Amino acid sequence: MPILYHFPLAPESRFVRLILGEYKSDLDLRICQPWERNDTLLKLNPAGELPVLDDASNGVYCGARVISEWVEEVRDDAFLLQGTAEERAEIRRLISWFDTKFTHEVGAPLFSERVTKRFVKGQSVSSDIIRAAVANAHIHLGYVNWLLSRHDWLAGDRLTLADLNAAAHLSVLDYFGDVAWDKYGDLKSWYMKMKSRPSFRPLLADRLVGMPPSKDYAELDF
Repeated sequence: MPILYHFPLAPESRFVRLILGEYKSDLDLRICQPWERNDTLLKLNPAGELPVLDDASNGVYCGARVISEWVEEVRDDAFLLQGTAEERAEIRRLISWFDTKFTHEVGAPLFSERVTKRFVKGQSVSSDIIRAAVANAHIHLGYVNWLLSRHDWLAGDRLTLADLNAAAHLSVLDYFGDVAWDKYGDLKSWYMKMKSRPSFRPLLADRLVGMPPSKDYAELDF
């Protein structure tokens, strides 16, 4: 059985879990703490970054983007990165948006303040950084809401890697209650649809010790 080294509240790890969940792939999940040295992880990925997929029959693949495209290349039933060259480019553009711009302006600062600093002694949380990141999030959410006002799914009329990637990122914000869903009607409808997918249900069961999720995190109709 393939082994996925991951951290439950890391969007990159969640993205891979969602992809493999869509394909109903069995996984052995191994949790790694991003702020701790892990020699097993370093042997598999010298960069020491998550996620890492160790597939005994096919090799070791490092990084969510690499894993996602490898899965789409090797599966005969792949359907998450299909369409014309232009359509695939839009899927990749949206993935890049979340993995770079959204992560830099929203995801990484919030993860550092809400998660990493809590488990690293001697570091205090900055409320100013949290407020700035949440303010940035509203700008991004407005853009995504606009995209979803034009299509049923982020990149068009069918589910793609872009939807899974965006849902992975937004689910972490949702865990901490950082999304005012009622301000973004199309985004909320889309996210409810994503939460209802079987691939998403394991994410709704994730819990970080000492840091419970927001009250509506596991609710499908919220």
